[in-house]
Amino acid sequence: MRLLIDVGNTSLKAVLWQNQQAQPANINNLPWQHITEVVYACVGKSELMAELLAQASTHGVPSFEANVTKQLGKLSCAYDQVGNLGIDRWLALIAGFTLYPDTPCIIVDAGTATTIDVLADNCVHLGGWILPGLDLMTTSLTQNTQRVFDDGTTPFEDKLGKNTPNGLKNGALVATIGAIERAKHHLVQNNCSQMPKIIFAGGYGALLQQQFTGSIFDSLLVMKGLNYWRDLSKHGQKV
Repeated sequence: MRLLIDVGNTSLKAVLWQNQQAQPANINNLPWQHITEVVYACVGKSELMAELLAQASTHGVPSFEANVTKQLGKLSCAYDQVGNLGIDRWLALIAGFTLYPDTPCIIVDAGTATTIDVLADNCVHLGGWILPGLDLMTTSLTQNTQRVFDDGTTPFEDKLGKNTPNGLKNGALVATIGAIERAKHHLVQNNCSQMPKIIFAGGYGALLQQQFTGSIFDSLLVMKGLNYWRDLSKHGQKV
């Protein structure tokens, strides 16, 4: 049984992984006698993560921190300076590459920021974009303009706005939709004739997934990528 941990900027998420299934993990009461290894990814620093690593060491459980490499199996990273690619983006790419082999993918992680990464059908990461997340788009306008405001109840919809709050919210949504549509264009430019698999994750992933027929929302995408990273790394496939 693996303990998978994703340390973000503001939170720590953990699951127990066994037989290709994720189980909730209570970090205050972990079954160390059944855990064979800890695999983790860190975007930010975490005192709690340090405590968990100390517990693992006490119980003789090895720990492995995921990192970005230029190559992992057949998957290649677009960045020249691979250390500048966020580890969550790399793990989401690994998940898409593993779950949908030989398939072009557009992978969207929609949280505080919205990241869009494009993966060609030959397992080449073409690159991606970092956009303000939906909330950040709207708050940046309400905080830096005098007459743009939000009422706190208006939803994000793919409609023309007919008042200021839905003009604001809907504008943020369609800007993000437009970026995802543009990602399709870049796949066509790279001679990918196959329809891409569009995969969403993150807090606003489910909302965005509703805007694209045939797309997928996977709340465990990064955790799956973390698990696959360990499998691929263990077999000596990273460079």
